[in-house]
Amino acid sequence: MSEKPATDRRTLLKLAGFGVGMAATPFAAAQESHGGHAMPAPAAASTAGAAPSPGYIFLNPDEAAFVEAFVDTLIPQDEFTPKGTDLGVAIFVDRQLYSGWGNGDRMYLQGPFQEGTPEQGYQLKFTPNQLVRIGIADVNDQVRAAHGGNTFDTLEEGDRITLVTALEQAKVELPSVPTRAFFNTLFQLVMDGFFADPIYGGNRGKASWKMIGYPGVGEMYADKIAEWRNRPYRVDEPLSIQDMM
Repeated sequence: MSEKPATDRRTLLKLAGFGVGMAATPFAAAQESHGGHAMPAPAAASTAGAAPSPGYIFLNPDEAAFVEAFVDTLIPQDEFTPKGTDLGVAIFVDRQLYSGWGNGDRMYLQGPFQEGTPEQGYQLKFTPNQLVRIGIADVNDQVRAAHGGNTFDTLEEGDRITLVTALEQAKVELPSVPTRAFFNTLFQLVMDGFFADPIYGGNRGKASWKMIGYPGVGEMYADKIAEWRNRPYRVDEPLSIQDMM
C-alpha cells in the first residue's frame, strides 16, 4: 500500500457518468427495526452525550461521520476540486435520505421479497434510507471487530480505500443487507450530489461542472451550433437554477 493512496478521479468519473440528481419532497424519517439493527433516531434526537452534526436532518452523528468519510474517500481534494464534504455532498446525501425518495414513498414495499436479477431493479423490503442506515451499522460493526474498536471514519485513508473497494466488489458480506445494493445506493447518492445542480445542496461553487466543462442549465444551445461545431463549448461561469431566479 502506498503512503498516500488516492482515489483515481478519472475512474470516479467513468463509474459515475454524468447524471444530475433531483431532490424529492422531504417526509419524516422511518424508524423501524430491521435485520437485527434498531433504526436510530435522526440527528435531532441523537444518542445522549453526542451532539448532532450541524446541518443534518436525517443522519445521526455516527452515520454522518461515516457518510463524510465515505464521501471524502470517493472525492478527495485534488487539483480539480475540493474534497466532497467541502462541496456539500454529505449534506446532499442527508437530504435525499430524509426525502420521500429516501422513505420509499413511491416504492412497492409489501412483498413477497425475492432475490432478483440486476435487470429487475430494486427488490428489497427496506426503504432506501433504511438500507443505508442498516448498511452503515453493519460496516461499522465489522470495522470495530477487525480494527480494534475503530469505526470506518477513524480508519487511515489507505484502509478506508481498501474497504470501499471491497464493498464495491462485494467482497465484504454484510449480515443485514445486500452489500452490492448498499454500496451502489450510497455511491449513486454521492455521485448525484457531486454532479447535481447546487440548489440541491451539493456541487458547491459548481465545482464538478467547471471540472468537466458543463455549461449549466440556463440556455438552449441551438444558436451556438454553427459557431461551436466540432469544438468543446466553454463558458466562464456555468449557470445553475439559482442563477436564473
